[in-house]
Amino acid sequence: MSRAAFSVLFAGALALGLAFRLAGLDARPMHHDEANQAVKFGALLEEGEYRYDRTDHHGPTLYYLTLPAAWLRGRSTLASLDERTIRLVPAAFGAGLILLFLLLQRRLGRTAVAAAALLAAVSPALTYYSRFYIQESMFAFFTFAFLVALGRYAEHPAAGRAALAGLLAGLAYATKETSVIVVAAGLAACFVARGWGAVVRAAEPAGVRGYRWTDLTLALSAALAVSFLFYSSFFANPAGFVESILAFSVYFQRGVEASGHAQPWDYYLRMLSWSAAGGLVWTEAFILALGAAGTVWAFMTREPGTFWPRFIALYSWIAAVIFSALRYKTPWNLLPFHAGFVLMAGIGIAAVGKAGGGRPTGGTTVPGRQLRAAIAGVVLLAGAAHLGLQSWRGNFRYAADPRNPYVYAHTSPDFLRLVDRVENLSAVHPNREAMLVKVFAGPYEQWPLPWYLRGMSRVGYWRLAAEAGTLEAPVVIASQENTAAVEAALGDRYVSEFYGLRPGVLLTAYIDRTLWERFLASRRSPHE
Repeated sequence: MSRAAFSVLFAGALALGLAFRLAGLDARPMHHDEANQAVKFGALLEEGEYRYDRTDHHGPTLYYLTLPAAWLRGRSTLASLDERTIRLVPAAFGAGLILLFLLLQRRLGRTAVAAAALLAAVSPALTYYSRFYIQESMFAFFTFAFLVALGRYAEHPAAGRAALAGLLAGLAYATKETSVIVVAAGLAACFVARGWGAVVRAAEPAGVRGYRWTDLTLALSAALAVSFLFYSSFFANPAGFVESILAFSVYFQRGVEASGHAQPWDYYLRMLSWSAAGGLVWTEAFILALGAAGTVWAFMTREPGTFWPRFIALYSWIAAVIFSALRYKTPWNLLPFHAGFVLMAGIGIAAVGKAGGGRPTGGTTVPGRQLRAAIAGVVLLAGAAHLGLQSWRGNFRYAADPRNPYVYAHTSPDFLRLVDRVENLSAVHPNREAMLVKVFAGPYEQWPLPWYLRGMSRVGYWRLAAEAGTLEAPVVIASQENTAAVEAALGDRYVSEFYGLRPGVLLTAYIDRTLWERFLASRRSPHE
């Protein structure tokens, strides 16, 4: 593939990836995890303070790296934030993952990188979770950047490359404590891939030849420094770094017990390979099949310079096996290894097509190679078009629909009717945004209400109605667990409405009759 053709194709893939990640960022209701993260960021934005919580929320990079986006958009308070502002950050890192593929152009070849960029641009999983205000998109970016730096160090050991790999490992750790899994997978994959070259081709150096202990010390120092910087809230809370280490026990217990998130070992494989819930077919089997082809080529070929395909393949499969072995599973945890599958799929296309302009290359005749390249190109475009159609459905038409396999305990669009109702009621209440609202629900039923009611100054939250004392308020919202107690206390002085929060979770809104009549009057035509 010529440099000009590669530039056009890669730019097109990047533009497509940006379109899928940036369009309509405020259309989908906030997931409760997103809302929780956003409110925590709001505290940092307003007060300039952050303290790491080892029981939840993961690492601090998401919050600190959201600050520039908020400042650029003129946001200084939680109430002034919106979905687009905060979701721009993971979307940017999701697009940045595609840009990282450019760093491998000389090592994998233009064909493989261009194909991988196109597949990453339209992958339903990568696009969908790049639009979530959670750590995963950023985590996948730092993980892949670490892998690139680690591989470059393995090629030509140097102090600067060791420090860069350590810095990126530290950023991955500062994003999610569980980065120890992907870092370990990357190190193991790098070691085995380098050693494999010595077995298959004696010309390639083996194992740790040429590596220096001083480089390891430098890498560890860089990783510790950057992770300490973030977890200590830039030295304001030094204990935060220690807390991040103590969090290992929390996440180990969570991974074993998997309370509420236990899934079978093949959960990720089934999610990516096939889903036909409600008559809608979703599949990324095209990527998996090409990734498998790329893996086979990487270990079967006797061509020189195949360290990188082996390295990426080993990392992807090792990480996938580890994450699949853990009982605790959430769908977005597939991003760090699925990004590797996407890159291996690009290698697979290049191997199948034997296209000129980069590895893999073969011994076929020029006309034969051109024909195979053309066939591979048609197959790639057809597969990418199918993936793109799924991404459009998943990100826009069915973004919160349970039939979408990437939707996980998501907030129902019906919930937004409750938010609109509260806002409309406050508009006719004498206190406006200071109208009192009482919410009686457990944490799982409360979120994402704190995000959506962030502009109201008098909203109280209790797990049980009995904890609140007086239950009366212009608007009362209760979970099913609390409805009996609330109705007994409020009697017939309130109007009730029902709203779906997420599948299987129902909220009841109780509205003071006087306020309700005022609201209805505001809706009547002046001529009635």
